[in-house]
Amino acid sequence: MKKKRCRRQRILILSLLSFSLFAPMVLLSQKLKTLNSIGQDEFNEELASVKYRTDDFRLNAIEQKASPELKGRKIIVLNEKDLSSIVSHSSDENHDSNQSSDAQHASKLSGTNASEINDKGEDRLQIQQKKLPRRPRKQEQFNREAGRHQQSRIQSHRVMNKKLKQMNEQLIRAKLYLSLARPGSYPELEKKLRRKIKEVEQAVHKASKDSDLPRSASHIMRSMEVWLEKMNHALADCFEMAKILRVMANETEELIQAEKNQESYLVQVAGRTTPKGLHCLSMRLTDEYFLLLPEERQFPNQQKLHDLDLYHYAVFSDEILACAVVVNSTTASAKEPEKIVFHVVTDSLNLPAISMWFLLNPPGRATIHVQSMETFDWLSTEYYSTLKENKSGDPRYTSALNHLWFYLADIFPSLDKIVLFDHDVVVQRDLTGLWTVDMKRKVHAAVETCQESEASFRSMHLFMNISDPFLSKRFNSSVCTWAFGMNLFDLKEWRRQNLTMLYHDHLQLGLNRPLSEAGRLPLGWITFYNQTVALDKRWHTLGLGHNPGLRQNDIENAAVIHYDGIRKPWLDIGIAEYKGYWSKHLKYDHPYLQQCNIHE
Repeated sequence: MKKKRCRRQRILILSLLSFSLFAPMVLLSQKLKTLNSIGQDEFNEELASVKYRTDDFRLNAIEQKASPELKGRKIIVLNEKDLSSIVSHSSDENHDSNQSSDAQHASKLSGTNASEINDKGEDRLQIQQKKLPRRPRKQEQFNREAGRHQQSRIQSHRVMNKKLKQMNEQLIRAKLYLSLARPGSYPELEKKLRRKIKEVEQAVHKASKDSDLPRSASHIMRSMEVWLEKMNHALADCFEMAKILRVMANETEELIQAEKNQESYLVQVAGRTTPKGLHCLSMRLTDEYFLLLPEERQFPNQQKLHDLDLYHYAVFSDEILACAVVVNSTTASAKEPEKIVFHVVTDSLNLPAISMWFLLNPPGRATIHVQSMETFDWLSTEYYSTLKENKSGDPRYTSALNHLWFYLADIFPSLDKIVLFDHDVVVQRDLTGLWTVDMKRKVHAAVETCQESEASFRSMHLFMNISDPFLSKRFNSSVCTWAFGMNLFDLKEWRRQNLTMLYHDHLQLGLNRPLSEAGRLPLGWITFYNQTVALDKRWHTLGLGHNPGLRQNDIENAAVIHYDGIRKPWLDIGIAEYKGYWSKHLKYDHPYLQQCNIHE
């Protein structure tokens, strides 16, 4: 009896325990079912009422039919295609933020319309909601997986060549250790390290990515790392290493400076040397010129040379192609080329070649005249000897052609105005407006170069010995300077003030005392001191022969561009970015240019 009672008690206790264990689970599952159904309904309501921005997506909205029972706003229902594309896009960009904003919008929309929609409208809305597929969640999950896959691909691409990079770094370290170690101090280590360097070099030879490396690359890397560590321990004296590195740095700086000096010297030599092709062209043209009869050497329209109603331009040069580009670019840019007269002055050596070039390639409707400076009987032999006494090592500063323009009023006695070009300019605009500039009873008009913020900046005290009593009493060193290259001269006013004699006095004075650097620029500043009218900077842009950092807009808007400097466009050392402005005015298919191997 006792046993039966104990058994019943046990069964009762076990039953109570089982009930207390399973009852909460049953209740919880019922609640979860209720919550799931509510959540599903809310989700469907959200999807039915989602409204996306029109500037991001164009949705095909299903327009609700008009019904007398419905009042207020129309309900927008999304079809399957639109919904899947929208969920895909939103999950890619910012799923979390879009989801929260959409939920708020849906609740706001449902709250606004709940009081306005009757039972029939609600039934229709529920029918549309039931038709919404479960596909967007799968699509969203797929997009997340795709995004993670894309990120992993990017990361794998970044580390794809990690092994090759490490091997190259090992080579650099190994060679550095060998250079730091004193010769013979660690013979075994050095021998082993050199052998490992060869192995690594053979492994990375012609390899552009990790897949190009041999299978033994990992073993080679580990072996090299072992010997690098050994060498690192052997060279543990930091003070000694710092000393060696300091010596190496000084030697490298000296080497770099020597290379820069060598480069500068070679550029200067190249700038003063006539290329083989240009020398060939000169010889061929000279040969052809002397085969002509005297009457065949004459240029047409020579009666225009003294016509004051025409536009007269002058260029002093011994470069054939340089003269050709100045003439061609001026006539090509002119609105009335028939009113242009070009006066080319050269020396007797280059007169035949330059004359023959323009006889073969006349400048269209413009007039041209070529003459030699040796035909100027009034130019005394004292002038040439004075230039030769100049102690400059640069022949450009002692060239008679460079200084001849100080005699413009004597060279062209019948002219009142003239524009002087350097032979390294290109004309890009019509220059008719230049002739209407008000000279204000001054002799000269040019573009100024006194803005310190500009690359063309020039200052008197940089080129002249202002401390000299002669200069300090007569000239203000802070006065604005100007540029050569394109200069307008009033020859009548020049003759009235006798500026040629003033120039000659300054030239003679400079032989006895160091007044200025060699060259025509300082002499021009003091000769035309207080005699210059400033032109708009758009008339003349400088720097194409030495400054590779000019703005393209400034170049293309300039009426005249100037290749001042050593790097002329007809030389190999010319700045490549600027050569096109010059070379487009030459026809490189010309037989003589082809025969002399002169190409663009």
